[in-house]
Amino acid sequence: MDPMLKEQNDRVLDTFRFWINNARSTALPQSILPGVLAVCMASQVKGFSAGLGILAVLGVIIGHLGINLFDDYFDYKVKGTQFRDVLAQKGFRSRIAKCHYITSGATDLDSLLTAACAFSLTAMLIGGVLFVFREYFIAAVAFITAILGISYSGPPLRLSYRGLGEFVIGIVFGPLLMIGVYYSACGRFDGSVLFVSIPVGLLVANIVYTHAIMDYEPDKEVGKMTLAVLLKNKNAMLCCLAFFLLAAFASIIAGVISGYLSKYYLLTLLAFPMACALFYLMVQFVRYPQKKFSPRFWMGPMSNWPLIQKNQLEWFMIRWLLARNLLSFFCLIVIVVSFLS
Repeated sequence: MDPMLKEQNDRVLDTFRFWINNARSTALPQSILPGVLAVCMASQVKGFSAGLGILAVLGVIIGHLGINLFDDYFDYKVKGTQFRDVLAQKGFRSRIAKCHYITSGATDLDSLLTAACAFSLTAMLIGGVLFVFREYFIAAVAFITAILGISYSGPPLRLSYRGLGEFVIGIVFGPLLMIGVYYSACGRFDGSVLFVSIPVGLLVANIVYTHAIMDYEPDKEVGKMTLAVLLKNKNAMLCCLAFFLLAAFASIIAGVISGYLSKYYLLTLLAFPMACALFYLMVQFVRYPQKKFSPRFWMGPMSNWPLIQKNQLEWFMIRWLLARNLLSFFCLIVIVVSFLS
């Protein structure tokens, strides 16, 4: 290969990796698992197309990265990121700052906007291909998803600034994502996917909500209106957390009772102890925020724990990772069950 061409290709790949990393690719399981789950459920239906299902999941992944970058763009324009340093100086414990790739000088706001648009347009092109095969239903789902995704932190609605961020995430990563991928894969809608998509959406929203409870004090200090800040009362926050967790499993039970889901879906109750453990850890956080806990093997993977401890983030990560692992375990159970029922 010509050295100049190789250098150019390497530069393109480096740029692509740069934006993938900064688009919070570590959060991709929140979209990949529900998407794969929807494809697995659709694979049991007449008219299933593996190619269209995989293409739909790819579109979801790229769209997710684009929306994450738009979220950074709008957040940075509203508040910047220096407030995290101010909070640290005041003694608040808060998660790492967003947009470090901008504050470090690695890129600028215009490049961020360009990257966000590039990812989103690519997702739209994939949606266009799916439209050719599945027509208007897919277009409607994609349109609603795009509007809610942009409005999460973008003007004029800025839903995440009004305490509605968890609601948006639950709808987008639950029913909209799973129904859209399911329909793309098999060309029809079934009540079973709705009964599964609701708990998936609740468990994805729960990851963000768990984060919001732990960041309640710093978010309140800077005027960020999360659901936790909207509720104000910490007992009310815990009651809402209990609702997220209990409603997720109640939806599966309701699906089995109504006949839309087979009895095998009750195997998802195997994940319930993880939900109980998360609730316990959050109660302890609210009452004894300085109390420390260590990971247990049944909590799922929590890699690089010594590094997490070194950075003094174990108080945050054990709860955030447990919330993430709860979603993952739940989805993996349903993936297996979808082939048994």
